[in-house]
Amino acid sequence: MRKSLTTTLAALIAAALVIPIATPAQAAKLAKPAQNLKGTVVKDDLFGLHVRDEQNGVWPSIKFGSLRLWDNDTTWANIETSKGVFDWTTLDNAIANAEKNGMDDILMVLSGTPAWATDQRNPDALPRPDASGMPRNLSDWDDWVRAVATRYKGRINNYQPWNEANLTTFFTGTPAQMAELTKRTYDIVKGIDPTATVVAPSTGTRLGGPFKKFYPAFLQGLKQRNWPVDVWAAHTYPASLGDTNDRADLANAWIGYLRAAGAPDLPLWDTENNYGLKGPGPNNPKQDIEGDRAAAWTAITYLDALRLGVSRVYMYQWGPNNPLWGIQYNETAPGAIAMDTLQDWIVGSTYRGCKEKSRKVTCNFNTKNGRDQIIYTEKGVKSFKINKAYKQMCTLDGNCKAVPANRKVRTFAPVLLTR
Repeated sequence: MRKSLTTTLAALIAAALVIPIATPAQAAKLAKPAQNLKGTVVKDDLFGLHVRDEQNGVWPSIKFGSLRLWDNDTTWANIETSKGVFDWTTLDNAIANAEKNGMDDILMVLSGTPAWATDQRNPDALPRPDASGMPRNLSDWDDWVRAVATRYKGRINNYQPWNEANLTTFFTGTPAQMAELTKRTYDIVKGIDPTATVVAPSTGTRLGGPFKKFYPAFLQGLKQRNWPVDVWAAHTYPASLGDTNDRADLANAWIGYLRAAGAPDLPLWDTENNYGLKGPGPNNPKQDIEGDRAAAWTAITYLDALRLGVSRVYMYQWGPNNPLWGIQYNETAPGAIAMDTLQDWIVGSTYRGCKEKSRKVTCNFNTKNGRDQIIYTEKGVKSFKINKAYKQMCTLDGNCKAVPANRKVRTFAPVLLTR
């Protein structure tokens, strides 16, 4: 990757002391995996997904281990239609559909202030007009969180106070106010369901200005409240023309900010990801990522997550082809097929770490049949010499064949080698 994923502890501490508010470049230099996943068993919840119309009975045909409810008409603004009046129909349907399909890992995003509760009108807010405002009365927020956690105790196991809280499209309050909402969420949820996980509000990383302005101040607010979260979260969408390396750079910068703030080592989740979205700025047109590239980038995103110490990535989103994002996820889409195939390769195995040399990456996984290896590149097609221990090679379309007689393969996409 472009930025080193590791650094010495001494250098890390020294750098943190002299960077009260790190720039993205400085933050990236601080980065190291917050959670060393080497030696851990790969779980299916690494593979998260957003599902369009999930609340209406839609369910993907591929495997995935964790569901994030966002853009499913399940926000606060959708449900509490007036103070104390709740319409639970959509969220009930979403939870019931997930349970019917065996999904027991659900992340509920609590954000989206109703118009009746907001302190600021914003017709351009998402997912609904006015939804980006800070609640005028904090007691309204408390009542909402309490109502959700009480109704769905034991059914929803992860709660995230807000989506992309550093972007005014989603939140127009201050970092300190978001820290206060997070603290209130944590206390209420834990008081009702101590086993539930409170995930930090997500932050968008590709707009460097809003990220730098918001995130250090938000982390300072959390520190003042004794770090009331169980998981750190970010969205590492790169700029529209960015690739998997750019995504890794953004993840490194995010981890660096956490380190600079002295944040506790907690799991890292990338709670929304894709590529090719238009912007920022006029020099970043929308990019379509299709075919083998879509398959490769999807798989690399998850493999790089293991390298970075990121234990979940929620791809956005399963559904019909949509021109807004670059990689599509549906029954015939190469990205979805690759996501399904990679799960067959690594879920249940023990991750033994990855090595990179000359932009060529080799990752090892212990399985019941021995040690498997996945090879891919950080950039461009490259030749790999295959160890004689490996007899079979598999590609992301699910096909396998014998290793070539010359024991060489040229690839940029992840390839599985087995004994």
